[in-house]
Amino acid sequence: MASYYELPITSDPDQTFSCTIPINGKNVTLNFRLRYNDIAKYWWLTIADKDNKVLIDSLPLLSPASPTGNILEQYQYLGIGSAYLVNAGGTLQDSPDSSNLGTDFLLIWGDS
Repeated sequence: MASYYELPITSDPDQTFSCTIPINGKNVTLNFRLRYNDIAKYWWLTIADKDNKVLIDSLPLLSPASPTGNILEQYQYLGIGSAYLVNAGGTLQDSPDSSNLGTDFLLIWGDS
């Protein structure tokens, strides 16, 4: 059975945090940085390992083009699980804006 974890995100335009996430039966510590690009009007996500080695830099948090919705699908070789940008607020927007990340839009982490 797959496990899912909701990342503790907010609409703070520049946030960093660390989480230990259950991925494929193991606890994996990842460091996150989320930034809002006010000119382009979307969020950027940077993911680093527990030693702060950047694994993925500047991944845009936009509605996924993938049919599965997994925004990490092209990064499966890293073994850091899968991630889904979920419209939990029922808004008609495709992607979060500067005010609704963490409320209307959630970032859910799961197994690979």
